[in-house]
Amino acid sequence: MHSFNSCLIHCVFSTKERRPWLTPAIRERLWPYLGGVARENDMKALAIGGVADHVHELLSLPATLSVSKAMQLLKGNSSKWLRETFPELRPQGFAWQEGFGAFSISVSGVEDTVRYIQTQEEHHRKKSFREEFEVFLKKHGYDYKPEMMD
Repeated sequence: MHSFNSCLIHCVFSTKERRPWLTPAIRERLWPYLGGVARENDMKALAIGGVADHVHELLSLPATLSVSKAMQLLKGNSSKWLRETFPELRPQGFAWQEGFGAFSISVSGVEDTVRYIQTQEEHHRKKSFREEFEVFLKKHGYDYKPEMMD
């Protein structure tokens, strides 16, 4: 028998110090780039979106790739690419925040998650990144301290 794997992960990561570096022009090119990094590493990017200070991705991971390795590949490659492609980010010291959030979802939740990721700008007119992330942590049963959010 073959091995079968369904690993759907909603990943969230932010810019260093949540600086609003991801302008609309940058995001327009960053989303396809992240999709390409995912594809090159046997992941499927089902949705990519975000706002000026953070990224959301819905990924399907292969059985051979851990979540932390997937995040390392996506953040590492994109950070280097962003600094090379957008020289204006270099003097500002562009970087991603060290940590990330990775939350499992079921197949039945794909449609809602894709819609959620695609409507990030609308969503963040009402809720900050911190408020949004705390909702994820609570929903998934994480016990955290506020200082862990910085």
